[in-house]
Amino acid sequence: MRKLKVGIIGGGIGGVALATSLKSRGIESHIFERAPAFGEVGAGIQMTPNAVKIMRALGIFDALQGISFLPQNIIGRNWKTAREMWRTPLAKDCPRLYGAPFFHVHRADLHRILLDCVDLDTTTLGATCTGIRQDGKTAVATFADGREFEADVIVGADGIHSTIRKSLFGDEPPRFTGNMCWRAVVPFDTPPFDYVTPDSSFWLGPNGHVVTYYVSGGAAVNIVAVLETRDWVEESWNVRSSREELLAGYKGWHGNLQKLFSRADNVFKWGLFDRDPMTSWTKGRITLLGDAAHPMLPFLSQGAAMAIEDGFVLAGALSDTPDVDAALQRYESLRRPRTTRVQLESRERGRTYHLTSRFAQIKRDLGYRWKSFINPQTSGLGANWVYEYDAVAQLRDAGPLHQAAE
Repeated sequence: MRKLKVGIIGGGIGGVALATSLKSRGIESHIFERAPAFGEVGAGIQMTPNAVKIMRALGIFDALQGISFLPQNIIGRNWKTAREMWRTPLAKDCPRLYGAPFFHVHRADLHRILLDCVDLDTTTLGATCTGIRQDGKTAVATFADGREFEADVIVGADGIHSTIRKSLFGDEPPRFTGNMCWRAVVPFDTPPFDYVTPDSSFWLGPNGHVVTYYVSGGAAVNIVAVLETRDWVEESWNVRSSREELLAGYKGWHGNLQKLFSRADNVFKWGLFDRDPMTSWTKGRITLLGDAAHPMLPFLSQGAAMAIEDGFVLAGALSDTPDVDAALQRYESLRRPRTTRVQLESRERGRTYHLTSRFAQIKRDLGYRWKSFINPQTSGLGANWVYEYDAVAQLRDAGPLHQAAE
């Protein structure tokens, strides 16, 4: 039987994770990336246990651990006083409760170790996809330079402004949420534990919040600072901002944040955009993955993790049955309920983080404290249901669909 061939449009975390998962299953793939070189904008990623379990299944746990920082807790803090609102233990509890640790990594480092698993001769850079079509059981991607690529399956892993999504389902623009976000990675010779604790710290304030955590083994601190705004901000990670603009946005916030922000040299900003969950990702032999299918607001820190899960499950579905149509249906049936819940829960977190009413804040914070008393894993982000998910076990328990080809 002829081996499957998969075309992947987009060489970010999701596309490379898919290629790695396909290779582990013996399935041929080719990545097309529009940028002239592989590279990820300098930013941090929280690799939660659900994603780490997949990295372990792919045989790259040791490489991941080597580039990571192990946070002790997730801590919620008051924006002005630093008063602790909740504390969710991570370092000791995650392996016991969820079957894998919780890591902080630099996005570029994660991309590199995934790319190391892919044959570079199965990648094409500087390739701008302009559209797709289907010829029977073959999917064809077309590119700006006139070339075409035929495959059994084409996967759009090309982000929130996906060309593949537009070609399949029309050009419905994403919705600006009224939030903008600053990102910066601040390098340090030695970790400044005196004012940046070795945790994932969530500073909640009126109309905004800030998340800080160590990456690169503790050699840098990642900053994610979200603020509500009436002004539209471009959805791009490459818009330059400044230390001064960042500091002005958080005037009056705690001195530890001010001290950290004053060290930020390379600051970027972008608008946060959202889409409602889709009812389908697939048409024929073409499907979507990651932000192309389900763009995530960053409030549960699951954008990269969901794309990694997608890639692993899609590869498993294609491997388990020779019927490609059944495999793509299976991929959606396993993934869409989960990603829909994560999308909607992420949206809700954004609302509860930014409360302005003093009464609403007190009610929220009392809820955090009560949940922390009952079970710290359910307080704060309340993401224990996210972390306990195991894509490896889900594929195994779902069983192969060989009968679909009969």
